[in-house]
Amino acid sequence: MLTISNYVKAKTLEEAYELNQARSSRVMGGMMWMRLGNARVKTVIDLSDLGLDQIEESDNVIRIGAMCTLRQIEECGALREMYGDGIAESIRHIVGVQFRNQATVGGSIYGRFGFSDVLTAFLALDTFVELYDGGTIRLSEFVNRKPDKDILLSVIVRKSKRKFRYESIRQTKTDFPVIACSVVTGMVHGRETWYFSVGARPMKAALLEKQWEIPKDAREEMIAEYARQAASEFTYGTNMRGSAEYRRHLAEVLIRREMSSILAEGK
Repeated sequence: MLTISNYVKAKTLEEAYELNQARSSRVMGGMMWMRLGNARVKTVIDLSDLGLDQIEESDNVIRIGAMCTLRQIEECGALREMYGDGIAESIRHIVGVQFRNQATVGGSIYGRFGFSDVLTAFLALDTFVELYDGGTIRLSEFVNRKPDKDILLSVIVRKSKRKFRYESIRQTKTDFPVIACSVVTGMVHGRETWYFSVGARPMKAALLEKQWEIPKDAREEMIAEYARQAASEFTYGTNMRGSAEYRRHLAEVLIRREMSSILAEGK
């Protein structure tokens, strides 16, 4: 059971940050996962009046406010135009529409949950997070930081000509993923670069970068070997949803499918 003593709707970011420095305080997002825990929270801080619930597009970036819901991301035309159906695919399996209308991107990213489809998807893209005190840093750096009392303001996706794919395996339709994989490719400093993000290992998502120049007409055997090599560089664990060996096998299969789909698009 979650027990809350005080509820405060912050009027400014400064107020929210100062309140959050207390060890017994927490920032609330959509309260979808927090409410399922067992904890005593002295003060819960609501950010909903601070204008963090908008998705803004400029020439170079798509900025997603921390209080944007997963449903907003799922339906975002700017993300769909840049990366096809990949982002929506990473979100549409998360419980149901009612849940996604309340769960926030800030809660999903800041929590760095091992099962997070959202983290797995955005980690493979050219993504940054904006923190109140810590400034703007790469999501790949943020993922490996120790939890602190900073406040996540926005998730920033830098626009680039990259091809993006996302797939996951679940035992049932709305369950947590057994494994989740994102594959992204594009030209970086004149070289073809591949990014692989694997989540639900069951640890939090991790990122792998490879500068592979794979021909568009590569045979399936060649693609399978690249996928095997990529999957083998991640660490996997065992829990009630699957063994480490099973997860490694699934990751290899999903990575191969995603690579094949990307290469087929370029023919």
